[in-house]
Amino acid sequence: MDRIKVMVNGLPGNMAATVARHIMARKGYELIPYALTGPEIETAEYRLDPVRVRLIRPEVREQVIYDILESHGSFLSVDYTHPAAVNGNAEFYCQFSLPFVMGTTGGDRRRLLETVKSSNIAAVIAPNMAKQIVGFQAMMEFAAHTFPDLFKGYSLEIKESHQAGKADTSGTAKAMIGYFNRLGTPVTEEDIVKERDPAIQQSRWGIPPEHLKGHGWHTYSLVSADRTVRFEFTHNVNGREIYAQGTLDALAYLAAKLDEGARGKVFTMLDVLKGR
Repeated sequence: MDRIKVMVNGLPGNMAATVARHIMARKGYELIPYALTGPEIETAEYRLDPVRVRLIRPEVREQVIYDILESHGSFLSVDYTHPAAVNGNAEFYCQFSLPFVMGTTGGDRRRLLETVKSSNIAAVIAPNMAKQIVGFQAMMEFAAHTFPDLFKGYSLEIKESHQAGKADTSGTAKAMIGYFNRLGTPVTEEDIVKERDPAIQQSRWGIPPEHLKGHGWHTYSLVSADRTVRFEFTHNVNGREIYAQGTLDALAYLAAKLDEGARGKVFTMLDVLKGR
């Protein structure tokens, strides 16, 4: 079986670095020693012992990509960059026929999907790469479809906490809004309580100090109109390992789909979970 060659973009970001380390450690994968990075990054390389990854700034990436393809052949890309770079990166991948897995949130999502569907590549795009959380979302989707207005009359509070460096609102929390709306609770993205202050995260939320720089805690609280009934759904993730593991599964799924001839297709983590 050929190894899956992967270029991880977004280094030196923490999520990208975690995925790159998993690729280096997992049998059947090969890390390409290049990475697209942001205009604010001044260093020329990132050290992942024993590999030195060359960081490619936006203004030179079109020149460099030809050299990478010539020296390494075809490969898959992983995108854990910045929300502001989502659409530009997707257009770059499609222009140079680089199938990709994107865990970055933000950007114009409709335009993102249209970009891939009108291209000759395929991609896995998901706001959350944690398979267990995606499974939980699928259960919520089933409930919303099967039991509409189940929680009509209930008030809903959505709280999410992530590391201070996360620029946007949790994609998972935003996705959950749609399910709860169909279950009868009319909330919007503006209603989400978003915490990024490490001092508050530790003192009020109880997040372990060692995970303040990498976590994703979510709580969805439903209370009846007369305050006599309360439901809570919580999923708290410390660290980034769960997302990295899901990303590698997504890479394997995408590689298999490309072998089957998939082009102009956008897959989700739910597709990865189903395996078909």
